Amino acid sequence: MNTPVGRRLGRLAAVMAIAPLALLGACAGEDALNADSGSSGSSGGSGGGEVVVAGQNFSEMQIMTEMYAALLRDAGYDVTVKLVESRDVYAPQMEKGAVDVSADYLSSMTEYLNKQENGPDAPVVASPDTDATLAKLKELAAPRGIEPLQPAEAEDANAFAVTKEFAEKNDLKTLSDLAALNQPVTLAAAEDCSQRTDCEIGLEKTYGLDITKVVPLGFGTTGTKDALAKGEVDLGQVGTSDATLDQLGLVILEDDQNLQNAENLVPMVNSDFLKAHPDVADVLNEMSSQLTTEDLATMIGKVDLERQLPEDVATSYLQDQGLL
Repeated sequence: MNTPVGRRLGRLAAVMAIAPLALLGACAGEDALNADSGSSGSSGGSGGGEVVVAGQNFSEMQIMTEMYAALLRDAGYDVTVKLVESRDVYAPQMEKGAVDVSADYLSSMTEYLNKQENGPDAPVVASPDTDATLAKLKELAAPRGIEPLQPAEAEDANAFAVTKEFAEKNDLKTLSDLAALNQPVTLAAAEDCSQRTDCEIGLEKTYGLDITKVVPLGFGTTGTKDALAKGEVDLGQVGTSDATLDQLGLVILEDDQNLQNAENLVPMVNSDFLKAHPDVADVLNEMSSQLTTEDLATMIGKVDLERQLPEDVATSYLQDQGLL
């Protein structure tokens, strides 16, 4: 199966950024990481030493990055937050030790490293099995001086939604329920959906859906969700942590045949930094053990819909959970 790596970049234009970024040029990694963004890098105690926390610059990862930063400050670290455009910027810098901690997606990071190690046409090694994918990630990350910690239950995987009205009318809860209707289906999705085994190919092969047309409106975009809500398409490709679905009258159908790979949120840490600061694993793993997809969706809603600041949302959640 393909993993939803490319879709992460597609979300960037559609979500709120909390600070301008340095323009990325020939030295994109270093230039971008030299520009502070997010919450202050100098607050907090100095007992734990300095730590650079990096993340991708869209709402979900802004929140994750700010939660990691707040927890590490509370543990006595002097934290610098760096928000950048893509994994291609911070992952190589983590190998070099210029970045110490980041949040990532389990299968997406696994496949990123898989292709870095084995080439762009390398067979997919990620799967819907969280433990098996984590084992592969550890195997691929270790030679690069990176170590994944405990994945959270929270994930943001590809998903497919219908209108609540259609689901209630036909008693639909799963994609298998939709297939059982034996009706032609029009799908709004990413441009490459027709070539992906986790999109049109998988929906037809795994579920037996009759996809008669794919409208390339994008993954989880306003266009896709609007077309679905207006009845212009029957099915829309969205993310499991999308906070806007409920207010649009949309509902995700369960992937009961495990078409999608595991995309749990996982802390990634530079191995040398972790050896020098083993307490970081305890701090971040405790949060991972509590964070759910529902928690994540609620926080994203506060940022994207209520326009609260990611650092405020992150701090409030951690306090409510007794983590700060």
